[in-house]
Amino acid sequence: MFSFLKKFRYFDVPLQIATILLVVAGLALLYSTSLSGDGNAIFWRQVIFLGLGLLAYIFFSFFDYHSLAKTNKLFYVIIILALFYLLVFGGIIRGGRRWIDFGFFRFQPAEFVKLSIILGLARLLYLRRGQINSLSVLSWSFVYTLIPTVLILLEPDFGSALVILGLWTGIIMLSPIKKKFLAILFLCLIPISGVTWKFFLKDFQKDRVMVFLNPSLDPKGRGYNVRQAAIAVGSGQFFGKGLGKGLQGQNRFLPERQTDFIFAASAEEIGFLGTFSLIALYFFCLFRLLKIAHKARDDLGMYIAGGILFLFFFHLLINIGMNLGLLPVTGIPLPFLSAGGSSLIVALASLGIAQNICQQSKALRF
Repeated sequence: MFSFLKKFRYFDVPLQIATILLVVAGLALLYSTSLSGDGNAIFWRQVIFLGLGLLAYIFFSFFDYHSLAKTNKLFYVIIILALFYLLVFGGIIRGGRRWIDFGFFRFQPAEFVKLSIILGLARLLYLRRGQINSLSVLSWSFVYTLIPTVLILLEPDFGSALVILGLWTGIIMLSPIKKKFLAILFLCLIPISGVTWKFFLKDFQKDRVMVFLNPSLDPKGRGYNVRQAAIAVGSGQFFGKGLGKGLQGQNRFLPERQTDFIFAASAEEIGFLGTFSLIALYFFCLFRLLKIAHKARDDLGMYIAGGILFLFFFHLLINIGMNLGLLPVTGIPLPFLSAGGSSLIVALASLGIAQNICQQSKALRF
């Protein structure tokens, strides 16, 4: 028993505590915002996925990240095949082919793609260190990222595709790339954005962008979610209405209150003080991930930890931004709070990998 506990001695304890607090807060808020209707089923399903996520967390905490990065090649192929399967055989759920339905649970490949991209890009840049300013290496890293991105856009899932491209940009920026290459990269985003808008985005996704630019354009249609989210956030005021007492969420005026708009539903119940505390916890996790990346034993660990940091950052930025009306609505979950098994498992598995990087760097120093 004690020998097993000794294995945790090199963990990043502050990150561990913050993770536990976010998990507990996520369960409490999901339960409180799910009291009306059939929300309890969603809560208990999340509890089951939390168990799987914790197993993934422990497993990857003790799985050497070097070996994990090597085996990622097989995982990448499997996940690409899963995305092809979705496009051909996947059933349409909520206007898209995003989930493979196994009956007792739904598997969302796009969430696992994000982790695979982090591992794949990290290993590519690690093996090709010193060659990042080579056009061939840079192009291959982009193609590697672009293949699943295009498949996810076709589902359609613009939010996840945006996160994946953000991961590529973030990890590339961690590398010793020359400024002229960065300038070229950002210039390339202009025609890519135009092509995406013209050929990949569906009409309802374009409508979301237009409503974001002009919220009063369709207040009872496309703009309804954004308006209700703003009302929910505002009505929470400083201390909130109390757990289980949010009018917008409990009376179902706020759509997707357990998933996309969990932040707005929570803000109504716990207020500014509660949501500020949650955001502070999230940013504390980002700070610890930054520290792990900085102290990693090698560039591979640095790239992986940095990629995990960017993964959480983009999810926070996009989800909270759309809940506050600062960004267009996309189906990006808020880590640990939004209901969703795939997202929860990937979030905990990612932090487990970060803990393994931390363990190996501390073990070497001590």
